[in-house]
Amino acid sequence: MKKGWQKKKLDEVCEVEYGTRVVQKRDGGTIYPVYGGGGATFSMDSFNREDRVVVARFGMSEQCTRFVAGKFFLNDSGLTLAPKNSDTLLPTFLDKWLFSSNDEIFAIGKGTAQKNLDVAAFRCLQVPQPPLPEQKRIVDILDKAFAAISTAKANTEKNLQNARELFESYLQSVFANPGDGWETEKMVEVCSIITCGVASTPKYVDASVGIPFLSAQNVKNGEVVLDKYKFISREFHEKLTKNNKPTKGDILYSRVGAKYGEAGVVEHDFDFSVYVSLTLIRPIFEKLNNYFLKYYLISPVIKSLAKKSIQSSGVPNLNVKDVREFPATYPSLEKQHQIVNQIETLLVEIKKIENIYQQKIKDLRELKKSVLQKAFNGGL
Repeated sequence: MKKGWQKKKLDEVCEVEYGTRVVQKRDGGTIYPVYGGGGATFSMDSFNREDRVVVARFGMSEQCTRFVAGKFFLNDSGLTLAPKNSDTLLPTFLDKWLFSSNDEIFAIGKGTAQKNLDVAAFRCLQVPQPPLPEQKRIVDILDKAFAAISTAKANTEKNLQNARELFESYLQSVFANPGDGWETEKMVEVCSIITCGVASTPKYVDASVGIPFLSAQNVKNGEVVLDKYKFISREFHEKLTKNNKPTKGDILYSRVGAKYGEAGVVEHDFDFSVYVSLTLIRPIFEKLNNYFLKYYLISPVIKSLAKKSIQSSGVPNLNVKDVREFPATYPSLEKQHQIVNQIETLLVEIKKIENIYQQKIKDLRELKKSVLQKAFNGGL
């Protein structure tokens, strides 16, 4: 440890207070923000927490601490911390140290499905205490570094968004302005299957004896993603797919939830069934290339149409009947193949750009961790 620095147990230098289960109803008094309460607000004139660090107790995530300025109410899902003596430990220094210790705090959590804070172990964490001028200097350096990193991250995220919007713009230019020789029919006239999956939640079985049961979460960024799904019995699968059996080359089109309107081509050759959150689409291959149809479905042209067709004011729900009535505008099969090749060539280049920006964002996160580590090891 750096000369002149001390280390003390957290509960020796900090007031550690639990949140409260008491939630007063709004009564016209002062309204304070609520933390751990889903963002609701309640009148808490009798509850006067102010300018403290909040630490999650239940359902911890890897970012489990946060400094809250001003007065606020905290329910019993968290703790609050404040220095016992601000002449020896600055609140801003404590906040930065706790932020740097998130991984350690998360690691001492108990539980597997849900991490809960081990409060006894948390109280025993060792807090570094440099002299007060050194604390002020470290906080000042970190504030400036964080501001610069935040600006760089925001710029990189904007560039990443621009790359994605470029792809959207290209799809718009292709499908919103069809050329000579393009035909327009209803989707139901150019597809042999347009149907949604089973509406009732089935009884799930073990993977060793089951058939994959895909849902909207398995369609992301123009692809069918098989990273997470459940299984149903073969008997139930055969009942579901008696008339419309999904197969390789079909299109899965999400129809329920915030990510409605995503489409992907099934590129895997195995038996599976689909939940009601997906629409199963099979083009008539003498008319439509399945990848051409996929890009058409995720283009701004159809996304705009899908948005206007949403049947619910709550969870978005795209009715299959409306999908069947969507216009399908398409050129010759030869031209469709050319368009698909052009789109996918552009997509390869855009993904390269996205990978560069995503790596930059990752590097900025690592830089922030590195600066914090140096700060509390006396390396700044």
